[in-house]
Amino acid sequence: MTNSRSKTPNLTRRGALKGLAVGTAAAALPFGAFAQQKQITLRWWSPQGSPAQVEAYKFQIAKFEALNPGIKVVFEASSDEGYAAQLAAAFSSGQVPDIVTHLPSFSVASYYSKGLVEPFDDVIKAIGADDFYPGANDVFKAPDGRYIGTGIGNSAANMLWLRKDLMQKAGITKAPETWDELRAAAQSMQGGGIYGAPLPYGRNSMTSLVFIGFIHQAGGQVFTPDLQVAIDSPETRKALEFYGSMRKLCPPGAANYSWGESLTAFVSGATATGLYAGRVLANVVKQNPSIADQITCVTYPTISKDVAPWTFNDFPSVFIPAQSKNKEAAKAFAAFLFNPEGYIKQLLAAPGHVLPVLKSIGSNPQYLEDPIIKKYNAEVQLMSSAAAGGFNLGYESKKHKSNAKGGEVVASGAIATLVQRVVLNGDNVDAALSDTAKTIEGIMKS
Repeated sequence: MTNSRSKTPNLTRRGALKGLAVGTAAAALPFGAFAQQKQITLRWWSPQGSPAQVEAYKFQIAKFEALNPGIKVVFEASSDEGYAAQLAAAFSSGQVPDIVTHLPSFSVASYYSKGLVEPFDDVIKAIGADDFYPGANDVFKAPDGRYIGTGIGNSAANMLWLRKDLMQKAGITKAPETWDELRAAAQSMQGGGIYGAPLPYGRNSMTSLVFIGFIHQAGGQVFTPDLQVAIDSPETRKALEFYGSMRKLCPPGAANYSWGESLTAFVSGATATGLYAGRVLANVVKQNPSIADQITCVTYPTISKDVAPWTFNDFPSVFIPAQSKNKEAAKAFAAFLFNPEGYIKQLLAAPGHVLPVLKSIGSNPQYLEDPIIKKYNAEVQLMSSAAAGGFNLGYESKKHKSNAKGGEVVASGAIATLVQRVVLNGDNVDAALSDTAKTIEGIMKS
């Protein structure tokens, strides 16, 4: 299958986003042709489907439908762990959603390389390319020079969350900057039913993605800049050794932890530290307000102060499947998602979790006046800065080529399996790393 190159002649910034001023609902998008046709139904998929987020989506849908009575938008929640299988089935059957949001950029790159994603250049132009933060769309630029999507937000998924009250009780005067300091702090704070950390050890995407971060925090990499497999390295061995040493400081259930369990462990007060993006803020305020004044975050420690932090940003995306039968309408709706009134509601459904990608939104009083954004301004600013300089397996560093196979490597579970074999099962590290490297090499050659 080859990439579709359909045109969208009516999608212009002036027409599509005339209403980007605060408080406006956007003038009607250029849908004169749609008014003369039968009803169009757009299917919107996203794995981000908390009740507050769904309410924001409903608001955006209602505004869009009111401006375009010939179009109906239906939101369908997918799954963080299951979206790969769900989309594989959709692509195979041809029954694809018309717009997909909040998937990591490396997955979109993988789909695009197989001809499954519509180029997104005209949507970025309609939104206003100059309004994006510098470099925000670099990760979405394919080797052919086209853009495959854009970010619906930024995320700093592996921040280290801390309890200031527990630190003070343990006599810890500063946030840990190195692994040794982190382990010592977790040991000091563990006790009385509270564990030191909620690291994941399950065979799932969180373990894979978090451990990729640990490899980089050890000074290593999964691939060389020219995309040769480099996971079998002394740095990965050091990361496995440290990750193994932290197991006894995590709850027993961590052997099966994924995103939800890890988040809940910290928010509930079961662990003294956390590893997550900014959803921690809203969840603590709502679910455990007794610790709301005691939480803060820092970039995740590294093996030594000589190794710079490496922040995992999955670059939550918005893209359009190439098999969509309603591409023009889907592109206009994708652009409409960035209308401030609705976009800010979507971002503030989980304040600080998905961070704005547009400069005009980051400085918008409506966004900045949110109580949680105000209360945790220092933490939000740190996450924004860390995310802006963040990476993922499709974009490991500024020196790396774009890796269209990054999503397949994560989906294979090879890296999570490596962690389980070495840390949980006690397998020989040399054999486990050799097997993992061969598996990844096979994916790269497929």
